[in-house]
Amino acid sequence: MSWSKIILTAAVAVTAAFAAAADDLEVGDLRIDHPWSKPPLGGRNDTAAYFVVRNQGDEPDRLVGVRSDVAEAAELHASIADGDVARMQKVDAVDIPPGGEAAFAPGGRHVMLFGLGRDIALGDSFELTLVFERAGDAVVTVRVESLADYLTSQAAEAPEGAADPHADHGGDH
Repeated sequence: MSWSKIILTAAVAVTAAFAAAADDLEVGDLRIDHPWSKPPLGGRNDTAAYFVVRNQGDEPDRLVGVRSDVAEAAELHASIADGDVARMQKVDAVDIPPGGEAAFAPGGRHVMLFGLGRDIALGDSFELTLVFERAGDAVVTVRVESLADYLTSQAAEAPEGAADPHADHGGDH
């Protein structure tokens, strides 16, 4: 790989990490990191939103609701394995333990947005209100990005050696 490609790749990763960090939000003891969404697939009128909620406090909290002006309905969902098929299931609340986190990511928990009231394309953003039992309402700005952009930003934010599970013991097996 040429130096110019290496520098360009690093610049894109750093830019993505800073763009994601700009939308992080703290409310009470909670921190909401990197709220993002994929554009709807194939002309569909729904999409999903993702983020990580970190509880920096000593008391548990719960995400008990969600709403957005861009959708007719917003629901908390989890992907459940049913044999060889994954299906979505609505959940009423998500616990965030003290010192812990709840990740909303592709293939797992997510916020499902049904009946989108406008087109949502790459580069767009919209507001999503997360309703917590203790911390109250948190309005986050959700960026619409591709899965590749999300993975690039996660790699840029990962601690050194996180991508290599054998980095802490020589990687020789």
